Amino acid sequence: MNLHSHEDDLPSWEEITAFMGKPENHAEQPETVECIETHISLIFLAGDVAYKIKKPVVFPFLDYSTPEARRRACINEVQLNRRTAPDLYLGVVPITYDKTRGLEIGGSGEVLEWAVKMRRFPEGALYSELAAAGRLGAEDYAELARAVHTFHDEAARRIESGMAVQALSRLIAENDEAFATYPDTFPPDDVRRLRMELEARLAELTPLLEKRARGGFVRHCHGDLHLRNVVRIDGHPVLFDAVEFDDAIATVDVLDDLAFLLMDLIARDALQGANVVLNAYLSADNDMRNLEGLAALPIYLSTRAGIRAKAAAYQAQSEEARRYFDLARSFMDRSAPALIAIGGLSGTGKSTLARSMAPGIGAAPGAVILRSDIERKRLFAAATTERLPESAYTAQVTETVYRTLAKKARAALRAGHSVILDAVHGQQFEREAARAIAEEASVEFVGMWLTAPEETLVERVESRESDASDAGAAVVRKQLGFDPGEIAWARIDASGTPEEVWDSARALLRKHGLRDS
Repeated sequence: MNLHSHEDDLPSWEEITAFMGKPENHAEQPETVECIETHISLIFLAGDVAYKIKKPVVFPFLDYSTPEARRRACINEVQLNRRTAPDLYLGVVPITYDKTRGLEIGGSGEVLEWAVKMRRFPEGALYSELAAAGRLGAEDYAELARAVHTFHDEAARRIESGMAVQALSRLIAENDEAFATYPDTFPPDDVRRLRMELEARLAELTPLLEKRARGGFVRHCHGDLHLRNVVRIDGHPVLFDAVEFDDAIATVDVLDDLAFLLMDLIARDALQGANVVLNAYLSADNDMRNLEGLAALPIYLSTRAGIRAKAAAYQAQSEEARRYFDLARSFMDRSAPALIAIGGLSGTGKSTLARSMAPGIGAAPGAVILRSDIERKRLFAAATTERLPESAYTAQVTETVYRTLAKKARAALRAGHSVILDAVHGQQFEREAARAIAEEASVEFVGMWLTAPEETLVERVESRESDASDAGAAVVRKQLGFDPGEIAWARIDASGTPEEVWDSARALLRKHGLRDS
């Protein structure tokens, strides 16, 4: 093997990477070796495994200029990512050199470089690829949200009140400094306005962020949570490629970590998916403090979009950089929250309508959906699809469920986030209570009462599968015998298709100024 050596007769980094790109140098004996390049790594795909080598680069956020720094980063990467993907991360292997044998992977000679060895996953299994192919549905996004919540729930806590504020302040400054370096891509006046808006909002949020840090919401999270770092294995989402070069970057509020995923979905024009993720995460969490924490979501979304903007700028992708920068600015636009209450008998399609309308209501990624069926199951510590006994449907239990919905709605509205109440609202005082929540919060209120013929309602409830509602035909007929009292809410014919019902609801929302399209 002919090497162009340094003065000390050791192969250069370029020669090491050229060696890694040749099939004959791998024990796996792959037919070909494919190299994927990122701004900080080279990944060599060799048969059933992959080798990831850190580039000797320096950025404002990392320093890989020495072999020792790259070794530490490799070790940290494996340790961190085994939290979520233990079967993917096989270990750290040295790339060695011996004058007789030359360069080797995992040899016994002098160590020149280090690589993370990973098990390869199937082509097309990344969630970014699945999303682009239109192969991710609502349940896929909900399952992803639950996986993220489980990871956050198990992540190490960092109980220091100033950490969240300091980290966010540092990120705002770093983003601003990077933007200033590329004035042709990021207009200086826009950069200055964004920084001022972010700093003002941070000052406003500081008490909340410190309270959340003291409450244990700052944890060692993922740090780079977007669809390219999620892969489908055995039919389920697996998070990988967490930030390894600086633990401080990944030690953030859990909602900040989640915001990267939400921002990525929004940037991919998957607003519906982002709304599903947010609601599924909040439902899995069931912590009132995360509803209060939604007040910080706009600044989290903005700074995460800023990270992607500067990363694109570093790679001379000016159009992409500007797109993310504009997205970062848009997240800082304040949107007045609203409360929408959807009522109607079982089978009218309240939940279907709620899911359709939520993404376009209020601040990104849309309204929080609070569903009575879910709260009732939670009250009895039952699985979502577990059927409850009749004793779970007494007037007293129902009153408790509606009180819980009201409490959560108030928390989200105070945080500046819109809310959709999804419940029968079969009695007049329940509908009046919903309106009172909006009046108390001084937000726009829209009440919708869905109607459909008995045969349609019975057919729908009888055809449900894996749904939180326990209502069957007998329940529908019982509800039809009740006197709901005066219904002052807008009536919507729900006998048609979900699209037709959504069209009617959309027209009503427009009258209240809640949708632009």
